[in-house]
Amino acid sequence: MAELLVVHPEVADALASGGPVVALESTIISHGLPRPTNLDVARQIEGAVRAQGAVPATIAIVEGTIRVGLDDDALATIAGSDDVVKASVRDLAVVVARRGHGATTVASTAELAAMVGIEVFATGGLGGVHREAAESFDESADLTTLGTTPITVVSAGVKSILDVAATLERLETLNVTVVGYGTDRFPGFYLADSGHAVPHRVDSPEDVAAIMAARRELGSTAALLVANPLTADRQVDPTLHDEVLGAGLEAAAAAGVRGKDVTPFLLAHFHEASGGESLRANTEIILANAALAGRIAVAASS
Repeated sequence: MAELLVVHPEVADALASGGPVVALESTIISHGLPRPTNLDVARQIEGAVRAQGAVPATIAIVEGTIRVGLDDDALATIAGSDDVVKASVRDLAVVVARRGHGATTVASTAELAAMVGIEVFATGGLGGVHREAAESFDESADLTTLGTTPITVVSAGVKSILDVAATLERLETLNVTVVGYGTDRFPGFYLADSGHAVPHRVDSPEDVAAIMAARRELGSTAALLVANPLTADRQVDPTLHDEVLGAGLEAAAAAGVRGKDVTPFLLAHFHEASGGESLRANTEIILANAALAGRIAVAASS
């Protein structure tokens, strides 16, 4: 296993001493943001964690080795290479065996982070149940992985282009605990309010840390999801959001796009049709979540 997975010395030292560490996914670097902005934002994300007193651990596969914590050369490789595979849990062994580069999704980041003892993970938004899933059976592996992985995930809910109601039902079925950070409403990534309530609310990192401690005592085996919305004044304008989403759905239908291809089609449409608003919101979301995750990790390690 030592040949397959390497923990950066700074991360290893923090884990050994019980210090605060925050896992970070790498798909947002390789596939979620345009070049060369992606490398700069990746550095900002790590900086947001450090600013709170925690150690960032961006996870990726570089030349077949799973790396928990990246140096600047590895970060640049994931940000700039054309052959970086989007690697969920099922893809990890293939990318490792082929000595390739892989960017970890929410699912694979959560699993690898938990494997090395990292308790807190920051991402932008979760995958979920896709529209028309009743026909396509299209559901993100993020959900089932979080159902079996005891890690605390900070995200801005799930992307509003998904079936949010069905996603919340699946999270409940999978025993994933959902709390709203400073809100009683479940965020919809670009939107501060997806139109659905959260079952529990927390208002400080210490509140989250107390729940984490209770979950450890109880032997909880599923994830804790901390839903952290953009503030209302920083969300994508709801009218613009609905117009872009409606036009995207019509365009997808006209182009015969179905099943698992709908979500990437809609995301690309958002980037093109929102006048830069989706990219601005995406960046602000991950930076805010990284900072909050850093504060939670510090509170949990105190």
